[in-house]
Amino acid sequence: MACFCPRPISLNRFGPSPQIPQPPRIIANPQQRVKRTRKFITLACQTNPNLDDTSTKERLVVEPSNSKGTSSPQDAAAPSSSSSSSSSSPPGLPELPNKDTNRKIAIVSILAAWGLFLSSRLDFGVSLKDLTALALPYEEALSNGKPTVVEFYADWCEVCRELAPDVYKVEQQYKDQVNFVMLNVDNTKWEQELDEFGVEGIPHFAFLDKDGNEEGNVVGRLPRKYLLENVDALARGENSVPHARVMGQYSSAEARKVHQVVDPRSHG
Repeated sequence: MACFCPRPISLNRFGPSPQIPQPPRIIANPQQRVKRTRKFITLACQTNPNLDDTSTKERLVVEPSNSKGTSSPQDAAAPSSSSSSSSSSPPGLPELPNKDTNRKIAIVSILAAWGLFLSSRLDFGVSLKDLTALALPYEEALSNGKPTVVEFYADWCEVCRELAPDVYKVEQQYKDQVNFVMLNVDNTKWEQELDEFGVEGIPHFAFLDKDGNEEGNVVGRLPRKYLLENVDALARGENSVPHARVMGQYSSAEARKVHQVVDPRSHG
């Protein structure tokens, strides 16, 4: 069963409201740059300043900047350069040497090592000729009443050249007590002495007492102490030498280049 309301509800009618126009809004472009101006006061100085007259000049400097306050490319480059320099050389740590410095140090070290090697091996240029010039004649050595060391050598003998500095040092130490004689095996003048002392290899060192009797011999490349100890025994007048028969690496005397005697008075 339907019911009807005696007083129907009326609906209000709303008329269209007028629209109020809004003023246009300006949206700032973040990319737009704003120019700033700065004033700098420049003081001009004269050679002969006048206390009563001073002048100032104003100078305008326009610096572009964006709305967000971003810095210029020059300002951005400065921190990057400083950061790179700070990263390359951290504070508090010493700077590492560059390649040029390392190369110079290496060259100086090599030269120093080479000079030390030459000085130890060659003793600043002592040669067989130097030993020959300092040696006594064989006949004089046998007649002065001192013990004698006779070295048989050759100019082409490599071992003889290597041992020359050691022989020189020993000779300088005992030259007032012991005679030192140098006999060149290439000289036919000493054929009899070669047979007498049984020289088969050079350098051959014969150790004679004060009466000219052989106490022992040392042949070839050996440590200097062998020569030094034998010479020391001769200087002290011992009846024997500690190294009477010792042989090292030597050059064969059979390979000598025999030549005629140029100066019969030569003892070499």
